[in-house]
Amino acid sequence: MTYPSVTSLFCDIDDFSIEFEPKYNQSLIASGMKKRIKPATMSLSEIMTIIVLFHCSNYRTFKKFYTGFIMEYHSKAFPDLVSYNRFIELKGSALIPLCSYLNLKKGKVTGISFVDSTSIKVCNNRRIHSHKVFKSLAKRGKNSMGWFYGFKLHLIINDQGELLAFKLTPGNVDDRKPIPDMATDIIGKLFGDKGYISQKLFDMLLADGVQLITKIRKNMKNILMPVVDKILLRKRALIETVNDQLKNISQIEHTRHRSVNNFMVNIVAGLIAYTWQPKKPSLNLGNISYELKQIIA
Repeated sequence: MTYPSVTSLFCDIDDFSIEFEPKYNQSLIASGMKKRIKPATMSLSEIMTIIVLFHCSNYRTFKKFYTGFIMEYHSKAFPDLVSYNRFIELKGSALIPLCSYLNLKKGKVTGISFVDSTSIKVCNNRRIHSHKVFKSLAKRGKNSMGWFYGFKLHLIINDQGELLAFKLTPGNVDDRKPIPDMATDIIGKLFGDKGYISQKLFDMLLADGVQLITKIRKNMKNILMPVVDKILLRKRALIETVNDQLKNISQIEHTRHRSVNNFMVNIVAGLIAYTWQPKKPSLNLGNISYELKQIIA
């Protein structure tokens, strides 16, 4: 899979950083969090670029990526490189800038959206009692694959596989709970699995111009559904493909975290890397029949 070059990624992030960093530093001083901002050896743009670039690479550990790829082959592109240990300390400072940058990389609302959640495990189930890093944050949850300990990443995407909304919650949070906040900028039809069935949620979203469409349970009365809705409901696997790529390509999940901040950086940077993916999973509605296009319109 071809991702953007180091130069194109850096230029885009640097353009964002030029506008964002002065305002961000000013807000830190105004809030009293910092009295003055000391210039770091590496620029914020360089730090963000390297973090995101890791999630675009085939490396499975950041240490090997940084020491064996960045320091070995891109020392000229990043002349002020710091040691690996120092860079790990700097990663946490990039969390808020990365979150702001991710918001700029959201896709367009097309009127056809899909919602789902995926588990983010922070440790093996056998190590739950001895796990300390996320002791007060992570919770036990259950999905189709069984019990896990960690968090849930809730996503809403459009029919082109682009990210529209995202939220991270503890693993025991009901999938339906974060949807009203996530769907504030969504319009049209929102397709989900049976876990999102709720009359209260349906009415709440409908009042905001969003029609929630799900499959029905066996003990529910069958209802008439337009053909186009049935077809699109069968295509809900699109978002499951996105979740799979986020975990296996963008590497948003691993159990080696030693810091909450760096865990969050890993999640956000993985989502950013996905937005840079040149060919995302898509329904390719441009190839469907003219009649179906008219129904959707």
